Amino acid sequence: MIIRQFHGWNASLVIYLFVLLRLVAFAKASQGDRLPEFRRCISVMLKDSSQSDDRDAQSDDRFAWRRTARMETLQSQIITDQRVARDPPMLNPVIQFHGKWPFHRIVGIQEPFSVVFSLLNFLAHRHGLAKIYDCIPAGYSLRKYYVLFSYIGLTSWFFSIIFHTRDFNLTERLDYFAAGASVLYGLYYTPIRIFRLDQKEPPIKQTLLRLWSVTCVLLYVVHVTYLTCWSWDYTYNMAANVTVGVVQNILWSWFSVRRYQKLKQPWAAWPGLIVAWVVVAMSMELLDFPPIKGMVDAHSLWHLGTVGPTIWWYK
Repeated sequence: MIIRQFHGWNASLVIYLFVLLRLVAFAKASQGDRLPEFRRCISVMLKDSSQSDDRDAQSDDRFAWRRTARMETLQSQIITDQRVARDPPMLNPVIQFHGKWPFHRIVGIQEPFSVVFSLLNFLAHRHGLAKIYDCIPAGYSLRKYYVLFSYIGLTSWFFSIIFHTRDFNLTERLDYFAAGASVLYGLYYTPIRIFRLDQKEPPIKQTLLRLWSVTCVLLYVVHVTYLTCWSWDYTYNMAANVTVGVVQNILWSWFSVRRYQKLKQPWAAWPGLIVAWVVVAMSMELLDFPPIKGMVDAHSLWHLGTVGPTIWWYK
């Protein structure tokens, strides 16, 4: 039964491709941006706000909310409430603005549940890092790769928390670059563990390790340089991350099948099962829907879905 689950690599690839296509579609201009009432009201509110004592604006300054962003967020919520309350009801009353669903902020936090679930992932990595230090001998050759995996995971989820708290250019770039580093490190580490490139014998393994390390560093530098200096391309960024994720997941699935066939132990199948869990969690992006109560959307549930695999991975 376990073996049959791993022969669905094609299905996993299809899921990834569907996710990519959906996300590419969302990268285009949103319907809400083009609403005349949205543009008109933003202009009016900006003029009025310059003469008002906006307490909410003062409370949001702690997260560097600029007046324009604050007004756009407020207006998108007002328009959404009007569309939802319309009689007769509209077919699709809740629409996206600037590629994002309208969320209700809590104490200035832009996407509260994405922040909470990102924090849970951060804590899962922190707990896993403590287990590595407590349970794995310092002399074990793979330990340094496990430790680096934890620190990159911590960094990635830290910037995810910041980005979902307040979305602007700097926080977006830090989140994307950290996430890209996390995904690429996963690919970097995978062949090291599967083919034990950490071992010093035979000598060819150390040569391959150096070549592989240089290759991955260069790939990341090129990736960041392209996005920073050439084009901030959402489609390319998503395609790159999905491609890297597919490759490493196929490698882990193959490794799990081979190990299980050899050892006949359930734990040997864990990496492949974790990969399957991650793929299922990622498929939440396919179910993109308006946020429930203005706070819980598919993207936040995708973050929630990665907490379990992270905890399991450290076992």
